[in-house]
Amino acid sequence: MEWLRRLPVIGKLMRTHAGRAFERLDAVHWARLAAAITFTSFVALFPLITVGAAIGAKLLSDDQLRDLQDEIADQAPGLSDLLDLDGLVAHAGSVGLIAGALLLVIGINWVGALRGSLRAVWEKEQDPGNPILLRAKDAMVLVGLGAVGLVAIGSSVSANIAVGWAADKAGIEGGAGRALLFFAGLAIALVVNFLLLVYVLTRLPRVHPGRHAVVVAGLIGAVGFELLKWLLTGYLQGVAGKSMYGAFAVPVAVVLWINLMARLLLYCAAWTATATGTAVRSDESAEGEGAEPAGISPAAAAAPQRASAGSSAPAAPRLQKHGR
Repeated sequence: MEWLRRLPVIGKLMRTHAGRAFERLDAVHWARLAAAITFTSFVALFPLITVGAAIGAKLLSDDQLRDLQDEIADQAPGLSDLLDLDGLVAHAGSVGLIAGALLLVIGINWVGALRGSLRAVWEKEQDPGNPILLRAKDAMVLVGLGAVGLVAIGSSVSANIAVGWAADKAGIEGGAGRALLFFAGLAIALVVNFLLLVYVLTRLPRVHPGRHAVVVAGLIGAVGFELLKWLLTGYLQGVAGKSMYGAFAVPVAVVLWINLMARLLLYCAAWTATATGTAVRSDESAEGEGAEPAGISPAAAAAPQRASAGSSAPAAPRLQKHGR
């Protein structure tokens, strides 16, 4: 991408934070990472929905379960009918303990694959540490992700109900009432997306980027997620539903949606990884991996140390002490 820097306008853009993020994505071959995330997510989608439906059928009432289905349908317009969420929930009770455990293993493997892709954006070592402990951590992350998702969606449902009740009490009807509900629902959806992205960007790759970078990346992802939802609504409800596509309609729609979401997630991760002045603290530092400045590769970080060792006398003892 060096030739882009020589162009008049694009060159300036490439020197911005957004440009650095795209450079990082190009360096780590983000198309391959997005493809890997898409495949593992598609394989894990139905098992995770089945496990979630089984848990929801046991813990939630019929009304709460129906509200949860409606919220999922709002988050992925047209996908609810295509995937027959009603049928999944109706038969969720048939999921046994052994089948549920196997489905949970698939979900844990999905978390591991997603974590590896995000760590690749950070140019971190893949799967450091004890494999058994890593799987246990991935299981906790999966449970935490599900809990955050349920709390966020539950809050969204409650807030939508509260806004509708307030609009009725205030006598707001017609176009004004619909506009109020629309913007309130949009704001709630952005908050839900933001919370989920912050959790994924920090807990999954097990890094600690700067707070400002995480907030900005979360906002970019939240807005981008909503825009992609609107752009894909026509495809999911129209093109994918035509009989001429036959059995390929649902898989193509789901794969396209997941791939775009994966690319958006990778860009948000690259944004946090290339933030200027961000000091990274990895959770596995106790296992031997040192902290690295965000956005700087190990080779680039070693160059100033070599230069300082040759030009400054006090630097030599520090390097020797570090070597011991």
